[in-house]
Amino acid sequence: MHSRFVRSSYLLASCLPALCLLAAGLLCAASPARAQTRPDKLIVGLLPGESAPTVMRLNEPMRAYLEKRLGLPVELVVGANYAATGEALRFGRLDVAFLGPVTYILQSRRTKLEPFARPTHAAVGPTFQAVVIVPKDSPAKTLADLKGQEVAFGDPASTSGTWVPRYQLLEAGLVSGRDYTLRVLGAHDAVALAVANRKVAAGGLSMPVYERLIKEGKIDGDAVRVLAPSPAIPEYMWTFREGLDPAFKEEIRQAFISVSDPEALKVFRAEAFIPCVDADVDRVRTWIEAIRRETPDAVPAP
Repeated sequence: MHSRFVRSSYLLASCLPALCLLAAGLLCAASPARAQTRPDKLIVGLLPGESAPTVMRLNEPMRAYLEKRLGLPVELVVGANYAATGEALRFGRLDVAFLGPVTYILQSRRTKLEPFARPTHAAVGPTFQAVVIVPKDSPAKTLADLKGQEVAFGDPASTSGTWVPRYQLLEAGLVSGRDYTLRVLGAHDAVALAVANRKVAAGGLSMPVYERLIKEGKIDGDAVRVLAPSPAIPEYMWTFREGLDPAFKEEIRQAFISVSDPEALKVFRAEAFIPCVDADVDRVRTWIEAIRRETPDAVPAP
């Protein structure tokens, strides 16, 4: 009996390393953090700068391009608001998202996000502008003339729809809540319509969106005018969620950097997409901090 026990113990000891390796392999396979494989579908997040149907329509050529290039279904998801899109990426419900600098900065304080591509344009490179607009017959000649007035903005996390126009007003000596009333309307097109219909004294929004709304006849170009353009703003960035398979990330990166389809680039007004890194939006960080110093509850300190 003793010899059988010894033989059994010997066999168990001999098998133990293999059993440990098998168990470790099963644990690794079961761990979500380490199970990095190519997904069956790419989920792409977009910000609701305009109505969801408009955003989906404008981005359909890019969706079709990515689907063909990557060889798998691509789903577009438009968040209920800017924060919703940013948080969906942060919590892994999206694989990539096209984030404005402010949305990216606020979300990357909480998790590790990786920007990888941004549009670049003829003459101005990877930048764009915001504008503060007023009704055509407004007596305002400068931003300082908006003191005591109601000014409309888009989403609270919008770079060109809120933060940059607020910074422009701050540079003109006007602080929200003290020198003017801030009215949140949620989207660029809503701001433009409010100004055109004289519901507010002025509004801040993206210059490219403003120009497209006039071109498409969504707002009357004879009803509004630009009071002040903004400084150059670092462009939006395509951003990976944390934990995405490295090999798949490289496929996506190359798909964006290589795109030359004019229809896919059209909505971004882009000549191409170029690589980008976190430091590319440092200029916006200084603007956020300037606003926060004057209005501490504008955004929590990091």
